[in-house]
Amino acid sequence: MKVQPLGDRVLVKPLEAKETTKGGIVIPDTAKEKPQEGEIIAVGEGRKTDDGKVIALSVKKGDKVLYGKYSGTEINVEGDEHLIIREEDILAIIK
Repeated sequence: MKVQPLGDRVLVKPLEAKETTKGGIVIPDTAKEKPQEGEIIAVGEGRKTDDGKVIALSVKKGDKVLYGKYSGTEINVEGDEHLIIREEDILAIIK
């Protein structure tokens, strides 16, 4: 299945939650926090203005991004968890 986001939305694959703390303590699945970092898998064509112009997105496929903790809609693509989020919910690009 191929998913192409519309408008100013992007498809993000969240990075795996950390298994251990810096001190070496193993974190059980029930105590893990939702990841806030992910890799962009696909992007929409951009945001449309009132007069019909399309403003391109500032992120591209392959970028690693930081997004809001409870942003987007979770979907399952070929057995993998993904998020569809708006560009405005992306906080930063990780370089």
